[in-house]
Amino acid sequence: MGALAWTAGVQARRRILLDNSVFGSPTLFPRRMKHLQPQQAWQWLSSRGDVLFVDVRMEIESMYVGRPPGVVNIPWYEYPEMKADPAQFVAQVEREAGGRDRPVLLLCRSGQRTLDAGAALEAAGFSEVAHVVHGFEGELDAHFKRSSVSGWRFEGLPWEQM
Repeated sequence: MGALAWTAGVQARRRILLDNSVFGSPTLFPRRMKHLQPQQAWQWLSSRGDVLFVDVRMEIESMYVGRPPGVVNIPWYEYPEMKADPAQFVAQVEREAGGRDRPVLLLCRSGQRTLDAGAALEAAGFSEVAHVVHGFEGELDAHFKRSSVSGWRFEGLPWEQM
């Protein structure tokens, strides 16, 4: 199988899995977590003043690739360990949020890390968790480049870079 066919297959499976109507209540994702397209996420943030917006990417990704203004960076994992510590992540989000009742919106590069991070938050009792489908940079295009097919930056939403 060629690389382009493999990429197209992965992207098609992601679209199917992210479409809640396919499964009714998907078993692969947390039951309550909202899966918001970038524009929906922006509208949700803009309409509510109480949402904690968390970038779960590594600090260097967030700083140098770019990030939405006002987002708080709490990495799901960090270099050089590259291993998630769900309990530590939950504790950091809870500290920043001031509790588990505050709505949390999660963002990563492509929308994958946020699924695990969201599951950890929900398992810990956070009442309202959402994530940005396709993340900040979005899916890979046919040339294996990001930010040209989908994602926060592709949608022209506000972002800044160091």
